[in-house]
Amino acid sequence: MRPVRVLIIDDSATMRKIIGFALASNPAIEVVGEAPDPTEAFRLVDSLDPDVITLDIEMPKMNGIDFLRRVMKHRPRPVIMVSTLTVNGAAVTIEALALGAFDCVAKPSLKDDRSFEDLVEKVIAAGAGRNRARPSRPSPEPSMPAPATTGLSVARERIVAVGASTGGVEALIAMLSDFPADCPPTVITQHMPANFTRSFAERLDRMCRPTVQEAEDRRPLARGNIYIAPGGERHLEIVRRGDGMETRLREGETVSGHRPSVDVLMASVASAVGQDAVGVILTGMGKDGAQGLLKMRQSGARTIGQDEQSSLIYGMPRVASEVGAVQKQLPLNRIAREIFSGARSTREGTVLCHS
Repeated sequence: MRPVRVLIIDDSATMRKIIGFALASNPAIEVVGEAPDPTEAFRLVDSLDPDVITLDIEMPKMNGIDFLRRVMKHRPRPVIMVSTLTVNGAAVTIEALALGAFDCVAKPSLKDDRSFEDLVEKVIAAGAGRNRARPSRPSPEPSMPAPATTGLSVARERIVAVGASTGGVEALIAMLSDFPADCPPTVITQHMPANFTRSFAERLDRMCRPTVQEAEDRRPLARGNIYIAPGGERHLEIVRRGDGMETRLREGETVSGHRPSVDVLMASVASAVGQDAVGVILTGMGKDGAQGLLKMRQSGARTIGQDEQSSLIYGMPRVASEVGAVQKQLPLNRIAREIFSGARSTREGTVLCHS
């Protein structure tokens, strides 16, 4: 197979060299061009037709968001946002992911070898999935949506757990937009760098009927609320407390290559909730979540996997299906309805979403 052909867009000559060196060191990648600004980048996209673009956010003449919007409309292909991990930068990067960017990575640093590994890994995955690149589909942000528009009844399971990674931002926006305002408590873990999850929660809160917030340690789960696992150094788990459930954030080694890990969250749901739960695995690279979802199924929970056609990266759902963790495989636009159908319990519900 031919190498993945990459165009690097960054206004810093030094950063272009660092990114170029990191990518070119892998024989599966070929750097075919560099651009210091969007004007030059548009010319190179037309002349070089790269498989993948790495894109900086802040550039002269046109910012990265405007460039992304135009590329996804006229010449769609996988775009990886290369951003600094600042609070302001996080909000803009979340917007880019919602517009259809493939993924985001921290700007490579000579002091952090992992940043190079992340970039190389995601460029290769993006190149392999170029045929899945989609034009942008900006989601509406209604101020006071009517709960009745979903047509969904609220399931009575006590917990729903969902897991995802690459492509999860867009997938979660689509899925959670169908959740009613009084949904059971929902817990989400999305593979995302530290400092990004708070901005993601705030964006979802503007777009969804339930209240969305970043999860905190020892927070009781409440109906009509969605909790996003914070990116960083701790795993998110669910534990029993009296007659209810609460969140726990704990330190620990990476599990299935991630912290927080989908496997850790889902295993805790299997242990604490058992059959009164629904587990969902969404688009993403790797295998995180497969074993946790299997434990949920073995404990009697209902389990759902996103299908290949609607997944940006059919990695995590595929592995989960192969190990026997998935009862039903569905396109993204049918998952919310499935979550809220076929409830077995008459007790108050809790929904966990993991991406």
